[in-house]
Amino acid sequence: MHKRTLGRTGLEISEVGYGAWGIGGSMWVGAEDDESLRALERAIELGLDFIDTARVYGDGHSERLVGEVVRRRDEWVKVATKVPPKNRTWPAPDGIHVDEAFPGEWIRRCTEKSLSVSGLEVIDLQQLHVWSDEWVGQGDWLETVQALKDEGKIKHFGVSINDHQPANGLELVRSGAVDSVQVIYNVFDQSPEDELLPLCLELGVGVLARVPFDEGGLTGRIGPDSEFPEADFRNHYFRGERKAEVAARAQAIVDDLGRPLEDLPEVALRYVLSHPAVSTVIPGMRSVRNVERNCAVADGRGLPAEDLETLKAHRWERNWYR
Repeated sequence: MHKRTLGRTGLEISEVGYGAWGIGGSMWVGAEDDESLRALERAIELGLDFIDTARVYGDGHSERLVGEVVRRRDEWVKVATKVPPKNRTWPAPDGIHVDEAFPGEWIRRCTEKSLSVSGLEVIDLQQLHVWSDEWVGQGDWLETVQALKDEGKIKHFGVSINDHQPANGLELVRSGAVDSVQVIYNVFDQSPEDELLPLCLELGVGVLARVPFDEGGLTGRIGPDSEFPEADFRNHYFRGERKAEVAARAQAIVDDLGRPLEDLPEVALRYVLSHPAVSTVIPGMRSVRNVERNCAVADGRGLPAEDLETLKAHRWERNWYR
């Protein structure tokens, strides 16, 4: 398992991490705890040592499962989690004060709850689950973060940037207040390459690349007739004609590369890992099969330059979370 450094933290982490939203069970239908635990264990056996979860993933259920596994690993597995906005609004809207979303006392309360639920002694990377650059210089969130570091409850701090808004974190990165940012980055949404990734590389801020498979659109396994349970998040994300559209675009990618459709997940991960600013990519994984497939890509190799150039033509900016 190839390692990369998380920005200026000096923390060495596996270049493929574990996205633990799906194992929380909320919004993703079909997660079974036994299989989730086996998947987590298998990932660690393969050398994966970075897991990203959040307080709201199954109302703490994901944190609980992650903690159960990590506590048996002598603390060499690093865990990141996230503080939900107090106003429960995703993404962060314009024009509100940071105290509506992240007053200091709320950050402290959620951090201590995450520690209690997971059973961990310290959180390696605490993050705010949404962000607005209007908040730089507002409120007492930064003082609280420093206090939590001083108390040994968290080691490092970052934010998860709003969906498809990579520029809405540039001021924060420039401020020096964060050790890392988490951002949507994939073959379709290449927009972080415009400003955010170069700035993070320049200033030594770590990058967690999320949604590398576009919630499944870049796996090659979604077609016009694919169906999801009504309660499943993907039933909304791929509603209407979107399944047919994403299937056509996925096929166009592999056609241009001259590769079979089953290679698309590997292509998607290697595209993200080809950028030097990326510290780790965190695909969602709920099964041993997915773990083994994704961890096999963590060998330190990106894509050939000609493939990267070909993929530039497949940039496709849209927001299907709305």
